Amino acid sequence: MQINNGTLRLQLPNIEEATQSEIGEFRHTAAAMMKSGDVQHVSLELAEGQQWNSLTLAILRRFITQAKQAGADVDVSKLPEGAVKILSLSKDPISSLEPKKTEAVKFQPFFTVGTMTLNFFAGFVSLALFIIEVTGALFRLIGGKATFQGSDFKGFVKAAGPDALIIVGIVNLLLGVILAFMGAVQLQLFGAEIFVANLVALGHTREIAPMMTAIVLAGRTGAAYAAQLGTMQVNEEIDALTTFGFSPMDFLVLPRMLALALMTPLLVLYGDAIGMFGGYLIGVTVLDLGSLEYIIQSQRAITLADISLGIFKGSIFGVLVAITGCREGMSSGRSASAVGDAATRAVVNGILAIIIATAVFAVLASWLGI
Repeated sequence: MQINNGTLRLQLPNIEEATQSEIGEFRHTAAAMMKSGDVQHVSLELAEGQQWNSLTLAILRRFITQAKQAGADVDVSKLPEGAVKILSLSKDPISSLEPKKTEAVKFQPFFTVGTMTLNFFAGFVSLALFIIEVTGALFRLIGGKATFQGSDFKGFVKAAGPDALIIVGIVNLLLGVILAFMGAVQLQLFGAEIFVANLVALGHTREIAPMMTAIVLAGRTGAAYAAQLGTMQVNEEIDALTTFGFSPMDFLVLPRMLALALMTPLLVLYGDAIGMFGGYLIGVTVLDLGSLEYIIQSQRAITLADISLGIFKGSIFGVLVAITGCREGMSSGRSASAVGDAATRAVVNGILAIIIATAVFAVLASWLGI
């Protein structure tokens, strides 16, 4: 913000990232400079890459009114075309405002690929730093230096565990039924219907129950974490915690991560039982297998190592869901749309992390002979 040859160049700060005090200070400084009498022209523009919203329009409208009252001309050629059109339709239309002429955007493949590559590495570095901060918070908890409210932790445990029983049960029951049907179609050709029990028991405990339970939690709990922390960013509650000397990692992220890490393995065990029950229903009713025969065959199919592997996967998946959800919420912008975007990214990144981790576990299990 400066006056050069009678022209005041006003570049609005990023509304989503600036605090209320910073915006207020910018407005007061701009108003004082326009009232100084040294300004004949006012040039309005937005920060590079900034998305405009209703708050942006309100601030721009106020600057235009103040410039007119000071007898200065207003240049809006650097504003987005849509913003200029809406400003022109407001009360006391400004006929002198001309929308910015947009040029045809040329496709630049090298620039696009380069930008995507840089964004990928920047996101990777940001994720690594976040994991380091979470690890530090965990060590502080072990050392008795991290603090968070026990009532909050109990609420997170309830939301991540008991409140998810119905949806996790329905998903695993249907997957057990589907897996049994898929196996029966092929095994009936060889008269080996009894091995449906092996397929359901082994496949569900090692792969399906951990992965699908974690995916359900990513869409349910991970998105909720991102929305909660994003809303706290909008309301400047996280800034207030930092001001009062509380670590957001200790107070907000750590209890959420611990709740998911504790509850996900239990939900995986619950999903194992429900999924095998779904296969049992198909084996007994559709394939006409004996009830005791199916149960004994299922017991022979799986070992303690298979169940333990699924539980271990569940704990890792729970941590991944918590990290992706909390990271997106903590890095959310300060608007309603930014909170929605953070929740969407939390679900997408959480599911992607779960699938990648499942592939890694499959390779390691094969390599180790588990």
